[in-house]
Amino acid sequence: MTVQVQTADFDVAAELAAMRTASADIGAVVSFIGQVRDINDGDAVSTLTLEHYPGMTERALEQIEQEAKSRWNISGSLIIHRVGMLQPLEQIVLVAVASAHRGEAFKACEFIMDYLKTQAPFWKKESTPDGERWVEAKISDDEAQSRWKQS
Repeated sequence: MTVQVQTADFDVAAELAAMRTASADIGAVVSFIGQVRDINDGDAVSTLTLEHYPGMTERALEQIEQEAKSRWNISGSLIIHRVGMLQPLEQIVLVAVASAHRGEAFKACEFIMDYLKTQAPFWKKESTPDGERWVEAKISDDEAQSRWKQS
């Protein structure tokens, strides 16, 4: 289980290759890459700035990973999340999950992303032609995350 919060970009191919070859019992690696869009809520976006609280953010991401590991039989997971000012088409986040079988990896990867969107302490500010604005949480993200609640 690995968590990295960084300003630097990441090499998806290298990260996935390292995960894929970490153990001979891995039969599946599932990944998600999030990137900056050039439009949001109908407005052009020139930059996206992500802020966080160092230490607190990493702990929150580690807790999300641990929750995924407690629910599914996964061999490993990776969360790389960038912070700072990013341009459209730049990578924001990589989530990857390895397991013996694809079903476990798909579920765990989707769970991690849904929880990242709602539980991770990141704040996003967009630059638009009308000025800067904070990105509000979306109801659809809360609905996606609520699917995973255990009774």
